[in-house]
Amino acid sequence: MTEVKAMKGDATSESITWKGLVEGLEVNEAAWTAQAERLLVPEATTLMVRLHRLLQPERQELLAARVERQESWDAGAVPGFLEGEVAENARGEWQIAPLAEDLLQRRVEITGPINDTKMVINMLSRTAGGDRADAAMLDFEDSMKPAWANVMQGVENLMGAADGSLTFTKPAQGDEPEKLYQLDPEDMPLLMVRCRGLHLDEANLRVDGQPLAGGLMDLTLSVFHTAKSLMAQGKTPKYYVPKVEHYLEARWWNTLFCRLEEEMGLPESSLRSTFLIETLPAAFQMEEILYEIRDHATGLNVGRWDKIFSDIKTLKGHADRVLADRASISLNRPWMKNYAMRLIKICHRHGAFAMGGMAAFTPGSTAERRQEQTRKVIEDKHFEFALGHDGCWVSHPYFIAPAMSAFPRKNQLDVIPDIEEHPEMLPEATPPLTLEGVRKNVRVGIAYVTGWNQDIGCVAWDDLMEDLATLEISRAQTWQWLHNAVVLDDGVQVTRELVQQIFTEELQRIEEEIREFMQSAGEEAVEAELAG
Repeated sequence: MTEVKAMKGDATSESITWKGLVEGLEVNEAAWTAQAERLLVPEATTLMVRLHRLLQPERQELLAARVERQESWDAGAVPGFLEGEVAENARGEWQIAPLAEDLLQRRVEITGPINDTKMVINMLSRTAGGDRADAAMLDFEDSMKPAWANVMQGVENLMGAADGSLTFTKPAQGDEPEKLYQLDPEDMPLLMVRCRGLHLDEANLRVDGQPLAGGLMDLTLSVFHTAKSLMAQGKTPKYYVPKVEHYLEARWWNTLFCRLEEEMGLPESSLRSTFLIETLPAAFQMEEILYEIRDHATGLNVGRWDKIFSDIKTLKGHADRVLADRASISLNRPWMKNYAMRLIKICHRHGAFAMGGMAAFTPGSTAERRQEQTRKVIEDKHFEFALGHDGCWVSHPYFIAPAMSAFPRKNQLDVIPDIEEHPEMLPEATPPLTLEGVRKNVRVGIAYVTGWNQDIGCVAWDDLMEDLATLEISRAQTWQWLHNAVVLDDGVQVTRELVQQIFTEELQRIEEEIREFMQSAGEEAVEAELAG
């Protein structure tokens, strides 16, 4: 056991003691809980060490390349389509590996944090009305804060979900009796796991003195603990990979899938994945990305919220591409619609699924509000179906049935949209730019960070599910408008003073809303609501 001083700037923080697990792997001793000891068994940790040593040098090169590309965009360049042999190979006549039957219907996928046991059970179960999603994506990424306890609970929940044994008991509260939540192993959607992105480290594990890649850890533990169990049940181990920016990054992930299959003694193409095309650079390389993962692919996904954030971040130095209010941007904008249609065309041409975006509503407090939300969900999903998507996402079980009604077919692999090979994909500066847009961004920031400080990675706020993606849009857009001294449509200029004023007003407003709710519902009801 060694003691390491963690340095921050010129100051030395509290000492952190690290415990060795296998040769070269150390864990922060505070993280070595009974749960971690159950999950980080020697065989799994040894596997993570081998994979880290194999893949970490290339991962660092890929992350350094991201920095170099961003420097060129900050200097005035813009992302574009690839040319040459790589592009020619990707545009050739090829198909992804054949899809098993359980991968052929994904009309509605429900998503949520993998660490929330009750939420995981609800995602994998039928609603009171008898509706059930076709697939459920259990998330280690944007909807989950990667606190160590959350990560460990996520792995344990996945194991219980995979074998159907997961249960949760909600204690009795007031007049409400104790309630047991459990799965029906014979009636569950396709189980999927989203790992963390290439850029994220797991600070509590180090190999040869370096932090372990968070995504490598998530995938390795998920495959180690559940892949064989799922396959024994005739189910496909299925994963989501986020935040890819370049086809070489897709190649890195594909190598990880290949090595996991080799190490676990699984047949080739046993592990299947959908990659989120949710960055502006990846939007220009989606065919090359799909080509790299063709032996492990099920498809690609239009991650529209992160894509908007990436549009802002990638072109943050371009004053002529300042984006409008976040609430006004969806597939209604030409560059966003082109991005979705191009993804559908590429996926279907190569036998892969093209998944649509998220309906982020949480049910409103009144019947009228819920009716309006349902209308918007159906309208949005009908639009996605009309484009050719095979399915979509929802964030709450209430909206499974409305979303499902918009996707009457098992899939739409036969639909090839009529769109040119290289459509316009760069975001455009268009109205509106409003004071209400600034206010919305600030309000979401306050709400999300409040949840984050409680180790919560997604919050239901103003009848929407806000996760890290929507926080990033709000944060980045506020910065972009400040940096470019944007003059809003009503003539007001965005300044630091204006943002500070709005922050104070929104914080007071939120505090007043909480007080009013407590007075009307009673403090015990508030605590019960916050506890879920």
